[in-house]
Amino acid sequence: MKARYINYNLNFKFPAGTSRGVLHSKYSAFLILEENGVTGIGECSTIPGLSIDPENGYEQKLRELCDVLNYNKHPENVDLSLFPSIAFGLETALLDLKTGGKRQLFDTEFSKGTAGILINGLVWMGDKAFMQKQIKKKIRADYRCIKLKVGALDFETELEIIADIRAEFPESEIEIRLDANGGFSADDALLKLEKLAKFQIHSIEQPIKQGQLDKMAEICHKSPIPIVLDEELIGIKSTEKESLIEKIKPAYIILKPSLLGSFKASEEWIQHAEKQNVKWWITSALESNIGLNAIAQWTSTLGSELPQGLGTGQLYHNNIPSPLEIRNAMLFYEKEKEWDLSLLNI
Repeated sequence: MKARYINYNLNFKFPAGTSRGVLHSKYSAFLILEENGVTGIGECSTIPGLSIDPENGYEQKLRELCDVLNYNKHPENVDLSLFPSIAFGLETALLDLKTGGKRQLFDTEFSKGTAGILINGLVWMGDKAFMQKQIKKKIRADYRCIKLKVGALDFETELEIIADIRAEFPESEIEIRLDANGGFSADDALLKLEKLAKFQIHSIEQPIKQGQLDKMAEICHKSPIPIVLDEELIGIKSTEKESLIEKIKPAYIILKPSLLGSFKASEEWIQHAEKQNVKWWITSALESNIGLNAIAQWTSTLGSELPQGLGTGQLYHNNIPSPLEIRNAMLFYEKEKEWDLSLLNI
């Protein structure tokens, strides 16, 4: 086997605002594995301020992994416990290699192009006019589940934006999900949730920053809006997953395989959640179409009927052209379309 990696900066089409700041570009590395004329590709995708992967030593770890693979040693010789994005890139590159290097990692109706995956419409933070423009565009595109980033603008403005949606579309027509990315303070989170609740909110992700387990458990118990754990799951060891869900008792968890380290790690969370009647859905984490495709194909094996967070393929000027396509608020894999890897010189 020959192994190498390619550094790649993905450039957003617009300033992507979250409560952790505004993103203009995002780094990914593509792990390339070649064996017997077959090429497998995996994406190692990180998000500054969210991924636990240390920036110092990241490329060194990629080189170490490639050296081990090039010497035909087992990848378990490389400790990737602090580098979940690289572990995910390795897992998906090996899967791609095993299945013929065609970027079709699982045999499902989705990967065959005969079924789509229902997704939500993501609305990024910005000024009121920018957010309202996005909302109108999503609704015109037949999205019936809208996810809004909140927690960074003036709270009263955010309430106005949500009130405008509800004035025109009742809960039966448009489901509203919110994502605070830890943007509320522990002291006023419940008060804000009370104000939001009158707009029939489906759920809200990570109202306060991760790590405040007692406070998060209290919020989950008292909140009039179902609470979703997201960042709270990142960096948690396998032995701690069950106890974290037992302690906090959220309504939902969100799984981002490239931040959690693998499909296997994500499936562990699903098993623990289902034991305690906690629901879940899958979300991409700003990967290019390489990583998004792998996550979408895996998602299609799970049988979830909830809208998934897999609509990020249109974010970048320089995304990798792929067979992924969004139609009628569903993600499809168009088998008649080809992958174009020329941007990666492959």
